[in-house]
Amino acid sequence: MPEGFRLLCKAGEVALPPVMKQMYRRLPEPMRRALANAAGTHAPWEAGFDFTPPGLLAGEVIGPPDFVGVGVQKAGTSWWYELILEHPDVYHRRDIAKERHYLTRFLDQPFGPAEIEGYHGWFPRKPGTVTGEWTPNYLTYPWVLPLLAEAAPDARILVALRDPVARFLSGFTFRLSMGAPHGVTTVADAYRQGFYARMLNDLYQWFPAEQVLVLQYEQMRNDPQHWLDQTFSFLGLDPFRPAEISREVNVTRQKRVELDPEARRRIVDIYRPDVIELRGLVPQLDVGLWPDFADLA
Repeated sequence: MPEGFRLLCKAGEVALPPVMKQMYRRLPEPMRRALANAAGTHAPWEAGFDFTPPGLLAGEVIGPPDFVGVGVQKAGTSWWYELILEHPDVYHRRDIAKERHYLTRFLDQPFGPAEIEGYHGWFPRKPGTVTGEWTPNYLTYPWVLPLLAEAAPDARILVALRDPVARFLSGFTFRLSMGAPHGVTTVADAYRQGFYARMLNDLYQWFPAEQVLVLQYEQMRNDPQHWLDQTFSFLGLDPFRPAEISREVNVTRQKRVELDPEARRRIVDIYRPDVIELRGLVPQLDVGLWPDFADLA
C-alpha cells in the first residue's frame, strides 16, 4: 500500500494535504474500507475494532455521555452531529468516531460495571463541557436501550426521523454502495428501520419523553437554525449559530434505487399504521412533508 494512503487511513484524514483527502474520498466506499483495514484501522462497526478506551489528553476527564443520538440511519445524523460539535461548549476529539457502536456487542455478552466503565472511557471531555455520540443503529437494536439506560441514565437522547419510504430507498442504496448483495436480507434490513413508532415505544420504556428530542429531517432541512436552536436548548446549551449551517446531506455516489410503483404502494401501505401511531407520539411531526403520507396531515 502507498505510504500516503496508509497515513491517510490511520490519521482519519487529519493534517494531510487536501489533494490526498480528495483522492481518498473519490474511491468507492468498499475500497476505502479495504485500504483502511489493510493499514490496521477498523471502524467501530467492523470486526477487529479495539474497544479499549482511548488515552486521556491533558486536562480531560471521563464519564457517561451527556447526549446520545440513537437513530435513524440516513436521516441527516452526520450533518446534525457536526453542527452540534461546532458549539463552543461541546467537546469532541477528532480521533474518536461519531458512532461508538460500543453497546451493540452485548446481546450475548456480559454487561456489568467493567463494561460500563469501558463505555464511559469513550467520552473524554474538558470540565465544563458536554460530549456525546450518535450511533444511528442503537434505536434498531432493542437490547441496546436498557444497556444505555444502565450506563447513561441521565443522557439526553436524540432521534432524527425521515420519510420512511425515502429513508428505505436511501438506506438500501447506501448498503449496495457498501458492497452488500442485492438480495432479500439487504432489502429487509433497510425496510425494518422505518417502523419509527415501534422503535420509539421501545425507547420510552427506558427513557422518559422529556429526556428525548425527536427531530424530523425534512423540518431540519427546511429551517435548520430553528431546529438547531431547539437542539441546543434541549442539551442545556446557549444559542449558537454555526458559520455554515446549510450543507448537502445524505449524499451518495451511487444511483438511487427506484421502486416499482406496485412495490412502492405495498411498502407505503405497510408503513401507514406505524406513521399514524407516530403522529400521536411526536406532536411536532409534519407528515405533510412525507408525500406518500401527506393525506394524513
